[in-house]
Order: sequence, then C-alpha cells, then structure tokens
Amino acid sequence: MVRVPVAALHALAEVMNPIRTVPRALTRRYRDHRDRRDHPGRRMSATPELAVRPRPWSRAAGLVAVVLLGAWLGLLVVGNVRVPVGPMDTTMTLRPSLAGGTKINVSPLGALQLDSHVAPVRLDVNVDQLDPARAQALVDHPERLSGLQDEVAQDVEHGTLDLAVRSCVAVVTGATALGLAVYRRPRRALTAGGLALTLLVASGGTAYATWNPDSVLEPKFSGLLSSAPSLVGNARSIVTEFDVYQKELARLVTNVTKLYDVTSTLPAYQPDPTTIRVLHVSDIHLNPASWKIIGSLVEQYKVNVIVDSGDTMDHGTAAENGFLDPIEDLGAPYVWVRGNHDSRGTQEYLKHLKNVHVLDDGHARTVAGLRFAGMGDPQYTPDRSKADGAEASQELAGARLASALRDQSAAGTPVDVAIAHEPSAAREVDGDVPLVLAGHLHHEDMEVMKYGTRLRIEGSTGGSGLRAVEGKYPDPIQASILYFDRDSRRLQAWDEIKLGGLGLTTAEVSRHLPKENQPGATPSPSPSAGGPSPATPGSPAPSTP
Repeated sequence: MVRVPVAALHALAEVMNPIRTVPRALTRRYRDHRDRRDHPGRRMSATPELAVRPRPWSRAAGLVAVVLLGAWLGLLVVGNVRVPVGPMDTTMTLRPSLAGGTKINVSPLGALQLDSHVAPVRLDVNVDQLDPARAQALVDHPERLSGLQDEVAQDVEHGTLDLAVRSCVAVVTGATALGLAVYRRPRRALTAGGLALTLLVASGGTAYATWNPDSVLEPKFSGLLSSAPSLVGNARSIVTEFDVYQKELARLVTNVTKLYDVTSTLPAYQPDPTTIRVLHVSDIHLNPASWKIIGSLVEQYKVNVIVDSGDTMDHGTAAENGFLDPIEDLGAPYVWVRGNHDSRGTQEYLKHLKNVHVLDDGHARTVAGLRFAGMGDPQYTPDRSKADGAEASQELAGARLASALRDQSAAGTPVDVAIAHEPSAAREVDGDVPLVLAGHLHHEDMEVMKYGTRLRIEGSTGGSGLRAVEGKYPDPIQASILYFDRDSRRLQAWDEIKLGGLGLTTAEVSRHLPKENQPGATPSPSPSAGGPSPATPGSPAPSTP
C-alpha cells in the first residue's frame, strides 16, 4: 500500500474543508430567508448572509461617467471668458474634443482651424464684435500697428490664463455637484471633483507638451470662399517674414479687423508682387459649373496662370467642343495637357482658342514667368476601358517627358513645372524637374519622390462629372492654388480648396508649406537637371483606380 505523508493529508484537508462548508452556508441562508418570510417578528440568526455587491469595475465606470458629464456641464455653464484681443471682443472657451486643436470662429464668414495641440480639449475662440473705439484708435494712430503683435500676444496669454483658472473651477464644481446629486454622499462627490480636476490638469499638460505655434502657418478655413484669401493670408509673407507665432497671430487679427470694417465690402486680396500664383485644376469631366468656380478663384486669388492636367471632357467628341469656349474668358492664361477622356480632336480645338497653351510630346513653354512642359495621355479610353499594356504605355510616355526635360536643361532653359495626366507617367520624371502636376485619381495627394521631385495630384475640379451620383455621397470639387517665388521659381506654399459636391454648399481652404519652407528648416537640394539626386523620400505612392 502506498503511504501518504501526514503533511499532504493536512494540506488536502485544508483545501476540502471550505468546499464542504459551502452547502451548509447555503442551507443556513435558505432557512433564514424562510423564517424571515414565515415569522417576520422573530430575530434572525447572527450568521451573515451572502449579499450581492456591485462589481468594482461597474462602480468605477459609473464614477467616470459622472465625472465626465459633470465636467462637461460645468464647462458649458461657466467655462468661458470674454477677452479683448487687440481691437476685437472675443469669447474663449474650452470644449471636450478627441482631436484637440484651436478653432477661431469669425461669424458670419466662417472659421479657422489650427492643429495647435493634441489633447482631449479644444480651444474655441469666437470673434464677437469689433470695438469701434479701439479700432478707430488704430486708424488714427497707425504707428500703434507696429506693436500690435505684442499687444495681441499679451491679450491671448492673459485670456488663456484666466480661462484655465475658470475652467478648473467649472470642472470641479460641475463634477462635484453632479456627484452629490447622484451618490448623495459628500465623500463620493469630492472624489468626483478631484478626479475631474486631475483629468483637466492632465489634459492641460498634454496640450502644453504638444503645443505647436507653427500651426498658425498652416490654417484650414471653412466658410465663405470669397474671404478665404484674406483670412488665410499671403504665402510669401508666411514663408519669408518672421518670428512665426506672434506676428502671424497679429496678421490674423488685422485681417479680421478689415473684415469687420464699417465699409460694407469684403477686403480685396492683395497678393505679394514677388509671388506667382498658379491655379491647378483637373478632371472637370464636362461639368459646366467648373468654369464659374475657376473664374471666381482667378478673381479672388489674382491667379497668374491656370494649369489643367487633363480629362476636361468626358467622351472627347466634336459635339462637346463648345463646352471649352468659356476658357477664353477666365481671365488668365490656360495651360493644358490631354487626359484619357480627351481626344486628339479636343486637343486641336483647344489650340485655336485664344490664351490657351496646349502642351504635348515634352514641348516646353514659358507662361507667366514659369516654364512648363507636358505630355498628353497616350491612351484614349472614354468608355473607361483599360487596354493591355496600359501601364507600360504610361511609363513610356513619362520616360519621353523625362528625356525632353533633360534636353531643356542641357539647352540652358530648365523646366520649372512638368505636367502629365496619370501619376504613373508623372513618376518617371523624378529627379529631372522640381515639381510635376497630375490628376486622374479624382482625389488630391502630394508627395516628394525618391530623387527629390515633388508630385502634386489634383482632385476632380468637376466633382467627377456625372460620376458624382454613382456613390453614396457626391464627390467634392477640388482645386489648388500654388504659390511660386518669382525669382527662384520654386514652390513655397499651396492652398487646397474643397467645395461640396452636387447639391452641397460647403467650402474649405487649408494652407500647407513644404518642409524646406518651415521656419528653421534647412532647404533641401533641388533635383538636378542631369539626372536623379539624393533627397528625402516621400510618402508611399497612391494607388491607381
């Protein structure tokens, strides 16, 4: 017989005893419950009952919900301050937000959004009104404008500090009051208030750690399109002037001051004379509304030249040619390359329109101070078909364009901007030109390729034409304003413009700067004309449809 050690038996007994006692405890609980029901006046056994208690995680989740809701209600009620910023009266408010950032509301014209910080709170600044006395003082004493940036920075700093203190009080009060109403226990209510304060302090610390003053350089405007150039500002000034934050903030205040001037007209956009402004459009697809939109952008931004990277037509038939006639009245030279929906007949018709410059086979032409070269799409597929070897034909067309660019550089007339309809053709010129423009994909993109050439892909300026009704939502109407330095002829900034598609009336403008134009950045070497040169690789190539 196998002998079991005594220690093992004791251990087994200690394990089994609690298991044996469970039925007894349940039996006692059942008897106590029966006796309490049958004999209400009888004193029950002193044995404690097995009570059902709330789970810890459910209590914690309830407390968090009370803290968040109370903090939000507190901010809504008292979490805002009225701050005079320069000549304007503003209201600053903290709002819960997953994305963070700063939103400046300029009613009724629209709003500016800045990626100023990453935190679960957003700073809202509402421009309430222009103070007539302070505005008149600036008009009467223009010498005060030189110190406006310091005054504005101090106003914003004081307002932010006041807002932080008031928000702390609002958050703690709201969470504590709601906690007292829900739990009816002062200790639990104070716990809710303390957690709310901790949450706000943590959010403020995150915002401070991720604060980006350069976000003022790349604002996103949404609202009335006509006021966008004035609110977003001048690209040349943004790149070359400053001490970044304070001066640009003063410029923003100055622009808003003009908008609220007693004159009933919106301020005229005054472009920098050393900047060349190029309007990039693409894939209009027979949308007649595009011409009015393009004409408006030309007028508002004082555009020097329009570049169309193809697919202006839908089928390229002779019956469609009359659609192109408004190009002559757009108010700016029109540079065009053929897309896969444009026929050779379309190209010949455009050649006879005044102020139109048709580019093909790598031929170059100087327009408005910039030298352009382009290659028409080698395919003609108005039925959206894709023939065998289509990708190879695009790469061959791109290689021919690259060869023409190298010939231009060797002749001492380097090209500033190359144009091709399909991105697969445009990629072949990497290293032979600073910038290449394309379309075809019906969505915008920008990347710096392996050898330093920047590829800009435009969305559909026609909202994809009749294709706009194919999806669940209409495609947006997209275009871009490209700002070039007149001396170096290099891209210094661009504005992405997005309008609501069919049946929508939204407008959005966002400013972007190349990395080499960011304050404090070291300019990257331009692609050499003779071949590829090292550069920082860009983002992955966008997929073709």
